[in-house]
Formats: sequence, C-alpha cells, structure tokens
Amino acid sequence: MLQAGPEDDLTPFANCSQCNYRDTLLAVGSCKPGDCCVVAESGRQIDRFFRAHPEYAADYIQDSFWERRAIAARYLPVHHLRPLLTDPDEAVRRVLAYRVPQEWLLELCNDTDREVRITVADRLPEQQLELMAEDTDYLVRVYVAKRLPAGRLFRLVADPDNEVRRTVAERIPCVSLGLMADDAEVGIRRIVAQRMNADDLEMMSKDYDWTVRYDVALRAKPDLLQQMLDDVEEEVRLAAQQRWETLSA
Repeated sequence: MLQAGPEDDLTPFANCSQCNYRDTLLAVGSCKPGDCCVVAESGRQIDRFFRAHPEYAADYIQDSFWERRAIAARYLPVHHLRPLLTDPDEAVRRVLAYRVPQEWLLELCNDTDREVRITVADRLPEQQLELMAEDTDYLVRVYVAKRLPAGRLFRLVADPDNEVRRTVAERIPCVSLGLMADDAEVGIRRIVAQRMNADDLEMMSKDYDWTVRYDVALRAKPDLLQQMLDDVEEEVRLAAQQRWETLSA
C-alpha cells in the first residue's frame, strides 16, 4: 500500500508496515522510504534498491508490476534471464535483448516489439543477421543493412524503404552499384554517382535529375566529360567545363 508524502513533495512513499524487509534491510538502514525502496511504484527508488541489493532481483521475476520486473532484469545473473524472454511487457524484453547471450537472440528476432528487434539486429552474429533482412519494420532492416557484410547486401538493393536503400548504396561494393543506378530516389542515385567507379559513370550521365548529372560531371573521365559540356542544365555544364579545364591544365 502506498501513502502520500508531504503535501509539497510528490515523491512516492511506500507503507513499510507490511514490507518483507521491515525487520532486516529497513532496520539497519539498507533501504529507505522515498529513496531506496522496492515496494514503491517508483522506477528511481526500485533501481536504487536493486543496485544496492542485486541478490534480491531474482525474487521479482514474476512480480505484477512491469517496471519492477524490467528493473530487476538489469541486475539478474544471466542464468536467471531465460524465463523473462516471453515476458508480456515489451519493456522487460527490451532489457533482455541487451543482456542475453548472443546464442539466445534468435528467440527474440520475431518479437512483436520493434525496439526489441532493433536491439537484436544490432547484436545478432553476422552469420545469422540475414534472417532479419525481411523484417516488416524498416528501421530493423536499416540496422541489418548497416551490419551485413557489404558483399551480402544484394537482397536489399530493391528494399521498399528509401532509408534502407540509402544505407545499402553507401556500403555495397562499388562494382555492384550499377544495380542501383535506376533507383527511384534521387538522393540514392546521387550516392551511387558519387561512389561508382569512374569507368561506369556513363550509365548515369543521362539521368533525368540534373543534380545526379552534376555529381557525374565532377568525376567523369575526359571522354564522358566532353559529352557533358553540352548538358541542358547550366550548373552541369559549368561543372563539366571546370573539370575539363582542370584535367587539361
């Protein structure tokens, strides 16, 4: 049972009269109402309690208050964590995703909570990461794209989300960038033009967006550059002319 503190203080205070630690921890000052207390519905107080007494965390694995379980999970020895993998509250499972051994992570890769899956994607061994490449949430796939070995990014070059494809364009081997030369997003095509091998830039020199052609002009070799001196866009012509003069100097 909780009781109110002083009228000008909103700190939650627990009723210590029925507390299991009344004659032990409380009696010797190892817990303190309003400051270090596992009974109060206050995350700050609960965390201070478990920080001081991590040996009691295992007693709260099945506690009815989700925040108490989540905080206890931070202090539990690893061998006590498995029962919480299926905890009904996502806050608890988020803690688990950070703490469990890597070999347990596959049990969380289909979790209903995106934050749990994001953490899994950030921690999962590379050889298992591809299992999450088709996750329904774009941000999970972004994490996959950031961590997959560059040579295994091909399956994400046509991902429906721009942010995922942008990450792929920034990391995929240069020799494979031609696969993204026709991407629907201008910003992604610009990344391709900025990273693609100069010998392959001709495929992008006629892009309908002038900013992509501008990036091509900044890197084009003389033969292609000469063709771009007559581009319909003045900014592209100027960039091509300046580069031509630099190469000719």
